[in-house]
Amino acid sequence: MNSATISQGPRVSSTHLFSPALGASVMAEVTPIVFVAEDDVSVRELLQLLIRCGGWRPRAFASAQEFFARPPVPVPNCLILDVSLAGLDGLDVQRRVSIERPEMPIIFITDQGDVRTTVQAMKAGAFEFLTKPFRDDVMLSAIREALERSRVALRYEAEMSVLRDCYASLSPRERQVMGLVVSGLLNKQVGGELGISEVTVKAHRGKVMLKMKADSLPDLVKMAGKLGLALSEA
Repeated sequence: MNSATISQGPRVSSTHLFSPALGASVMAEVTPIVFVAEDDVSVRELLQLLIRCGGWRPRAFASAQEFFARPPVPVPNCLILDVSLAGLDGLDVQRRVSIERPEMPIIFITDQGDVRTTVQAMKAGAFEFLTKPFRDDVMLSAIREALERSRVALRYEAEMSVLRDCYASLSPRERQVMGLVVSGLLNKQVGGELGISEVTVKAHRGKVMLKMKADSLPDLVKMAGKLGLALSEA
């Protein structure tokens, strides 16, 4: 890590998160946050400076306990994590993060080229594994890509939250109609299955399309798939 090159790190503009498919804004302009869990104060301070030069906000901690005491943030973020962190080692932190903050990519840093630990971390989903001293441009590139992954994950979760809310607004009968419609049945066939008139099916179908904010039947089918609903049981 060459502190002399820190001031030359690229600037990154604010990230925009939105849900064009659902037509709902889910996040305003935000500055991504880069968390650092490193017990070496000199490395921690250099990373904070590098992060600021990259145009992001650093949040540094000397221990895993301090890091987990900080609640998750609804903005693009990632974690730079020392694999040999005192108290709770990096792999243990990774396991907990994967459960509590699955949208947070982890960039591991280590003093040693421990192949076994590297393999374990990568298999468990680590975004990157860098050995100290690392080059500033390599770290900046890793952070940039990790934040992009976080941005995509947060946008997807926001879209899914809206979709789940829309589905929850449907009445039991509307859910039955939706399930049969997306499975490919015509209105007359849906009426036959449910013992209601075709006119009533059309009315329910219209309400389903409105509440789900679906522009077409293919849109509704895609939504059912995203929700993980069996087409005949939506």
